[in-house]
This record gives sequence, C-alpha cells and structure tokens, in this order.
Amino acid sequence: MILVAEDSDEDFAAFTRIMQNLGCVYPIHRVCDGDEALDYLYRTGIYTDPSASPRPSVILLDLNMPGTDGRDVIQQVKQDEDLKSIPIVVLTTSSNSRDVNICYRYGINSYLIKPIGLQALKQTIQDFFRYWLELNILPHTETT
Repeated sequence: MILVAEDSDEDFAAFTRIMQNLGCVYPIHRVCDGDEALDYLYRTGIYTDPSASPRPSVILLDLNMPGTDGRDVIQQVKQDEDLKSIPIVVLTTSSNSRDVNICYRYGINSYLIKPIGLQALKQTIQDFFRYWLELNILPHTETT
C-alpha cells in the first residue's frame, strides 16, 4: 500500500492516473495534510480500525502542506521504532538545499522534485514506480 500525503487535488489526480496507466497493483491511500498522515500512521482520529489503515509499504510525502508539514511528519515517523522502517520518498516543488538537507538528516529515503508540466511529472512518477515498486525490495509491513 502506498500512502500519499498530498494537499493538491490536481497533483493527486495526476499521480493516480499515471500510476493506473503504469498498471500499479498497489492500493493507494491519500491523506491531505501532515496531521492526517500522522493520524493514519498512528491509527488515531478517523483511522482507529487497523483493517482500514494498513501499514504502508512506502510513503510519498509532499513537504509544504497545511497544519503539520512534511518535515514534521518525517521527524516524528523516523523517531518511532514501529514506523521508522517505512521508506519515505519526498515529492515536492521545493528544490531548496536547506529542505533537502533537513529531510535527509531526518531520515528520508529519497527526495524528488515535482517537475512542472505533465510529461515531466509522468516521467518522475514512472521513475518512482519503477524503482520503488518494481526494482526495490520493500520492508515487510504488518497487515493489521
């Protein structure tokens, strides 16, 4: 399962279309901000049922979201013994070297720049899909 933390409806719609066209068989669950991402991961708020909130195989995370931002999500998840093995891939418009350095210091697994233009976005998502979901061996995640 892929957990996508993305506040842009347009970006999420493009992501899901591209993933469907690639034949992605992984379920995709979207959260719209960092607070909802943490609720999902910690099974709080509306996500208290473990069968409705399975552990993700990978988290695709935008940095600049309302409320708790992506940097705070990374820091909290990577300090948690039960969650820190879940790979986090940042997909953001920020190319700021400070953001890149902070994210890696907090323990992310990859940092991707969200390109401008549909064709460039399609290529970035194809590369994400190919590496993270076809070539890479992901850690085993619990199902309940």
